[in-house]
Amino acid sequence: METVLALKGAAYKYYDKITALDGVSLSIMQGQRFTVIGANGSGKSSLLQVLAGLIFPQTGDVLFKGVAFTEKSFRDKEFLRQFRTTVGYVFQDSDVQLFCPTIYDELVFGPLQMGMDEEEASVRAIEVMRMLNIEALRDRPSYMLSGGEKKKAAIGSILTMNPGVILLDEPTSGLDPRTQAFLVELLFALNDSGKTIVVSTHDLALVEELQGETCVLTESHTVERVAGADDILADEEMLLRVNLIHEHIHRHKDSKGIISHVHRHAHGD
Repeated sequence: METVLALKGAAYKYYDKITALDGVSLSIMQGQRFTVIGANGSGKSSLLQVLAGLIFPQTGDVLFKGVAFTEKSFRDKEFLRQFRTTVGYVFQDSDVQLFCPTIYDELVFGPLQMGMDEEEASVRAIEVMRMLNIEALRDRPSYMLSGGEKKKAAIGSILTMNPGVILLDEPTSGLDPRTQAFLVELLFALNDSGKTIVVSTHDLALVEELQGETCVLTESHTVERVAGADDILADEEMLLRVNLIHEHIHRHKDSKGIISHVHRHAHGD
């Protein structure tokens, strides 16, 4: 199985002062479901942005199909085309991603930028809208959409590019349960079709559902562990250490006095 994206000792600091990643190494295989988890501020979004070629590590390497690339690599039009048509990125905040007058315009924008003719781009947009059940939103601007509708539109704008790798930053954040369930089913369908799915999240329930290889980031922006979802979720001491679960002391009275019990919960439980 081919390694499609990898980091080797990648470190990144915002403004050369604020650490986001510190010596991160991982490999993502073609066709894999891969989750990146960690507490808020651990570097999950930064890691995905490095993998997407939106920011570049100050030290270490980011590799695409075994070839290390830098900002300079993107000046090569052929490399840029290959990368952008292979790797799609869905932002956590859909408002950052949606900027065209209508949802239809959003979905045809990427293919047109990559040189596809208007008729083929239109066919793709219509097919994707049908798949996401957003055909009725075709002529609406993004500011007239709900959060779930915006998320579907943002994902649609990536799917019309038909990338082999899809990076999604906190994709279920702020969504209602029905839209969350729809999104999870969509991710499985895309993965079943051969696409590599990479998701950042602090939602352990989503990690359990996706059952992918899982990379755990610490609050010091390093990799704590990479393993299968079940192994990660079973390691409560590690999850406690990286601040993905917390201990709650429950006290109650009985005939012997006050009794204390310690319970562990995922954040939000």
